[in-house]
Amino acid sequence: MSLKQSAPLSVYTKRPQFGTRFLTDPRQVFQHNAWDNVEWTEEQETAAKKKVSENSQPLPTEKQEEYDSRANEYWNDFYTIHENRFFKDRHWLFTEFPELAPRCSLNHESHPGVCGTDDVQQNGLDEEQCSEAASLPHTDGDFPGSSATYRILEVGCGVGNTVFPILKTNNDPGLFVYCCDFSSTAVELVKTNPEYDPGRCFAFVHDLSDVEANYPIPSGSLDVIVLIFVLSALHPNKMQASISRLASLLKPGGVILLRDYGRYDMAQLRFKKGRCLSENFYVRGDGTRVYFFTQDELHELFVGAGLEKVQNLVDRRLQVNRGKQLTMYRVWIQCKYRRALVQPS
Repeated sequence: MSLKQSAPLSVYTKRPQFGTRFLTDPRQVFQHNAWDNVEWTEEQETAAKKKVSENSQPLPTEKQEEYDSRANEYWNDFYTIHENRFFKDRHWLFTEFPELAPRCSLNHESHPGVCGTDDVQQNGLDEEQCSEAASLPHTDGDFPGSSATYRILEVGCGVGNTVFPILKTNNDPGLFVYCCDFSSTAVELVKTNPEYDPGRCFAFVHDLSDVEANYPIPSGSLDVIVLIFVLSALHPNKMQASISRLASLLKPGGVILLRDYGRYDMAQLRFKKGRCLSENFYVRGDGTRVYFFTQDELHELFVGAGLEKVQNLVDRRLQVNRGKQLTMYRVWIQCKYRRALVQPS
């Protein structure tokens, strides 16, 4: 699978009105720390394309192969250095992804009308299932969490900044959360966290790009899979097979939730020459890698895995450092893709 050329920012699907802070007077830009749904000017888009083009000369093949073969080492070093000090819990998760805590009373109005019609199947358990779940103890059975009625897997869990908010917020007695990471150092940090509860959670080491590696859960057993800034760390040639493997783990009606870097995000424009591995794919100073997507590329990956689109939108933010009088334009893409309730024969 070869990822396509970038689409202009102007053709991105507009994000539904989630934020309420809009910059209507440029003179007021430093009045707040962030602005929502910021439109790019034609000049900004042209400048971004020029910047990316200037720094697009790929590194020699042997260097690319080195970063690929030593990826595990680089991520372990990353978590050894930062441990859990570098990260903040993602409390925005439950506004953007109510599927992570469907029984809780949260604000689910961030994107009205985008979640389709199968609300009970997609967003949680019905009343009868909830009643049954409350009476079920968690036992290992054939696999960890086998008696659970609502199963969530986070791939690329890092030190648990998604997993632990889910466990705290979602009090469904039928919930079981799986989490995995490429880095054994990260997984160990999750397991040694005081909030780690083996009765509700199972952390394990796993390489998403290795489609032959087994997951500790059978196919067709997951309600939700979470990918938060993790798919972008894979080599582009391995993305389609990895998504297809994940899709096979979903129950009918199960959903994959993704948030990742969009084309021309500030992080992409900051890369200097000598950091490009291939088109829109870069290596950071610490050896970890990152790809910057368009909506169409992600759509092709998920549809290629047999999933149906529920949501695919761009999130453009203007972040402001008021102390240094700096503006930073962020571009993220958010997706929800679902396994069909009735599988084609």
